[in-house]
Amino acid sequence: MNTAISPTAYNYKVVRQFAIMTVIWGILGMGLGVFIASQLVWPELNLGLEWTTFGRLRPLHTNLVIFAFGGCALFGTSYYVVQRTCQTRLISDTLASFTFWGWQAVIVGAIITLPLGYTTTKEYAELEWPLAILLAIVWVVYGIVFFGTITRRKTKHIYVGNWFYGAFIVVTAMLHIVNHASLPVSFFKSYSAYAGATDAMIQWWYGHNAVGFFLTTGFLGMMYYFVPKQAERPIYSYRLSIVHFWALITLYIWAGPHHLHYTALPDWAQSLGMAMSIILLAPSWGGMINGMMTLSGAWHKLRTDPILRFLVVSLAFYGMSTFEGPMMAIKTVNALSHYTDWTIGHVHAGALGWVAMISIGAMYHMIPKIYGQKQMYSTRLINVHFWLATIGTVLYIASMWVNGITQGLMWRAINDDGTLTYSFVEALQASHPGFIVRALGGAIFASGMLFMAYNVFRTVRASNPVEADAASKIAVVGAH
Repeated sequence: MNTAISPTAYNYKVVRQFAIMTVIWGILGMGLGVFIASQLVWPELNLGLEWTTFGRLRPLHTNLVIFAFGGCALFGTSYYVVQRTCQTRLISDTLASFTFWGWQAVIVGAIITLPLGYTTTKEYAELEWPLAILLAIVWVVYGIVFFGTITRRKTKHIYVGNWFYGAFIVVTAMLHIVNHASLPVSFFKSYSAYAGATDAMIQWWYGHNAVGFFLTTGFLGMMYYFVPKQAERPIYSYRLSIVHFWALITLYIWAGPHHLHYTALPDWAQSLGMAMSIILLAPSWGGMINGMMTLSGAWHKLRTDPILRFLVVSLAFYGMSTFEGPMMAIKTVNALSHYTDWTIGHVHAGALGWVAMISIGAMYHMIPKIYGQKQMYSTRLINVHFWLATIGTVLYIASMWVNGITQGLMWRAINDDGTLTYSFVEALQASHPGFIVRALGGAIFASGMLFMAYNVFRTVRASNPVEADAASKIAVVGAH
């Protein structure tokens, strides 16, 4: 095999920047999540201030975890993967740097405005119009860098991971721009361009596809690169990965109405969302099975490789979440589950079990390579982190399942004369033990990120900039 080295280096600087911020925003976002979970156990923790109430901090938590932690992981890994698989440098260092600083500016803007109460009130789309415009500009530049790099590729084909990253970039831009169409009335206040049920439909077309494309399709791009690399096995079925891609992006975009069962949305739209959600199970599990089967002949590595454990367990949670989601989209199940903590549990099965674990595994694989190290500072610390993340996720999900079903049943219970058996406050009191377990599980998960931060710090401190730069040289053959 020809291993001649080109004098041109990959742009690992921007990858390093995003990797470090992934860890930092992960700690802050998850730490804030633990704080607001604790507020539901001890309401006094809102400190009597309007800026620290649950209603102000909860959207900041979701934005920090999804767009700051998850977004930085996606930017960093996509820039790493597209260079390695296309065997070419990013098309523009300046534009890549702009995406990094622009993205951090959006996040800082969220940290300032959301606690002050400046919000559109739309789920996952709370940022007011100036920040929404900045985000759109950064995102378009991101697309230019990513697709521009693909056009300069040295390889004949486009690796499947890049198809998933590409779809995530294109669809996220479309979702964001359409849903944020609004009429500004002041610098920090705007009104949606849509009204009534139409506004709700467009919001949940956006909202569920923020899950479907930002939190699923992008991270599947991560999975299709890092699982085979860490397992040192080719992807189980390349053909299945292509079928997985086209089926997923065809179906996911239709699933949003399942958030609006039993509302003013037309019944046909609700039923369409339910049907598409159920069908979505097939491509989702196809992708999960493809990732799992990649370990054929390599399962023994799980005994000694905690990075591979992160990646494989993330696939297990992906499979579980994408079974649970279609089930909860069925109207009769939804009648019990919706507006309860069961939904919160489902979201976090995906967010902690799938998104965070695949991101953490990818970071542990990638960080030594972009810093010119053979491996992370401590494999033992990665192992500790794995068990904290797994135990924390299980406690979180289980407590929310129990709470959710309890709440759903108590809200539906009626006496012989048709009056409600339980008041809302009684359902809240019954939920209190679950809130305690949830806060504990979240704290355990978040504590793992502190071990990661120390491990990353020691790995980076030991790195030699010259060696790190040498490690980024582009191999003409076999770079990926």
